[in-house]
Amino acid sequence: MFVSAGSRLAVFTAAGSGPPVRSCGRRERRSVALSWFVAPCSPAIRSTGGRAGQATERLFMGFHEECGVVGIVAPRHKPPSDVPARLAYFALHALQHRGQEGAGIVLWEPDGSETITGDSGRLREIKGLGLVSEVFSDAQLSASRAVAALGHVRYSTAGEKNVRNVQPFTVKMRDGQVAIAHNGNLTNANALKCELEARGTIFNTSSDTEVILHLMAQSLQGGYADTRTRLTDALSRVDGAFSLCVLTTSQLIAVRDPRGFRPLMLGRLVERSPMPAVSHTRTDNTSPTWIVASESCALDLLGAETVREIEPGEMVVIERASGDLHSYFPFPRQQRRACIFEHIYFSQVTSNVFGRSVYMSRFRFGELLAKAAPVEGGADYVIPVPDSGIAAALGFSTASGIPFQMGISRSHYVGRTFIQPTQEIRDAGVMLKLTAVRSLIEGKRLVVVDDSIVRGTTSRKIVHMLREAGAREVHLRIACPPIIGSCYYGVDTPNREELLSWRMPDTKQACDWIGANSLGFLALDSLQSFLGDERGDFCYGCFSGHYPVLPVDA
Repeated sequence: MFVSAGSRLAVFTAAGSGPPVRSCGRRERRSVALSWFVAPCSPAIRSTGGRAGQATERLFMGFHEECGVVGIVAPRHKPPSDVPARLAYFALHALQHRGQEGAGIVLWEPDGSETITGDSGRLREIKGLGLVSEVFSDAQLSASRAVAALGHVRYSTAGEKNVRNVQPFTVKMRDGQVAIAHNGNLTNANALKCELEARGTIFNTSSDTEVILHLMAQSLQGGYADTRTRLTDALSRVDGAFSLCVLTTSQLIAVRDPRGFRPLMLGRLVERSPMPAVSHTRTDNTSPTWIVASESCALDLLGAETVREIEPGEMVVIERASGDLHSYFPFPRQQRRACIFEHIYFSQVTSNVFGRSVYMSRFRFGELLAKAAPVEGGADYVIPVPDSGIAAALGFSTASGIPFQMGISRSHYVGRTFIQPTQEIRDAGVMLKLTAVRSLIEGKRLVVVDDSIVRGTTSRKIVHMLREAGAREVHLRIACPPIIGSCYYGVDTPNREELLSWRMPDTKQACDWIGANSLGFLALDSLQSFLGDERGDFCYGCFSGHYPVLPVDA
């Protein structure tokens, strides 16, 4: 079977136990050997299976990942310094919400003689497990002498908390080192892996990122093709979701899949130095530092200008020696299918994603929810499940006229429960991070607004917590449609049988199980009406069960 985790591919039983499922007619290899073309430090990642023989049933057990990527290229007149490393560090800090298990930065450090515009040197990794602030030290950043950087944050796949899983992956190919950082999920990686194995390629991992690297190494364009040509050739053979960056010792390449499932932004940081009173020569004093990031919030934190979104199917190549930026569209055009869940949950509320403000989207979802699922007899307060439910709760309060209050306090020192590796940790984590404000809610009728319900276990614990704190009534309102299917494109959603709305399609039954007085969702047609003319540009697979592209069986 095939399922991949963000940039991961895995093979094993649906329950996550027992012997490995056979892949390509044999057991999954655990060899540490690699093809002579490429030597990746890629992880062996597990994912989950479903009913054999049906690709649509190969759904997830919560082992997939949503990641964040960032690329930095300093202007050509700047000598190597610690600035690229520090910019990457702060950008990853801004993207921390996209992954909290591990972080990595790869630095392009020129040779000692190549101090200004040289295209040589080496790629050096710094990576580790933990938050960005835990992985990188000031001493490490200060010691760097780089002209470009590539960074990545990820969150875990269960049982695979290993530094080998942390991107970027750095490899050695014929024409030099290549580093890759990938957000997304390839739907035909298993079939490609089997094809490569049949030609003699030996895999060290089951990572779909490794599939990309092997396809680059064995590009049909020939042994002396440049990195852009090899990458184009490799990505022309894959399907699914990829927003990725590749760094070499001459350029940064950013590319997005033709459907544009995952966001990728282009920005620049311009350092303007004083102009001389009289100048008869061309100066480089306005050359920008180019920045590529998963979200605009990373650009905002750096004080950079958001230039634009990298288009679906676009490849942007930034040449350090010349300072030039080139745009290519090397893939066949596809209908855009941006992931609507970026606006519902994943993206930072301050970001602009897919040309829309995440905050305003969530606020509007709350307004629509108040009209579609009002509380009979009213309520005393609208309270959000912080933090991702705040904007929707404000919208609900505005539309309903019910006062908004922060009836739940959130600790910001505990990671997101949705993206932690096991349900046991999720259950323990909910009570660590959320606390009811008893003095506010005791004896009150509450409308509790959250962004989504996945398994329902968190919602059940929150309702129980509020009742224990004395709430007289708890009416739960969800600012998205019921989630009835898993995601194939890089979001950590579980096996379909674990999804509350799949197990209990009857809203009253789900409400009784959660323990709320009432339960209401934002209808899919209301969500689509909000998107207007762009409704056909988004993916709703987890709500409708209809997917733009399905996994390909090996």
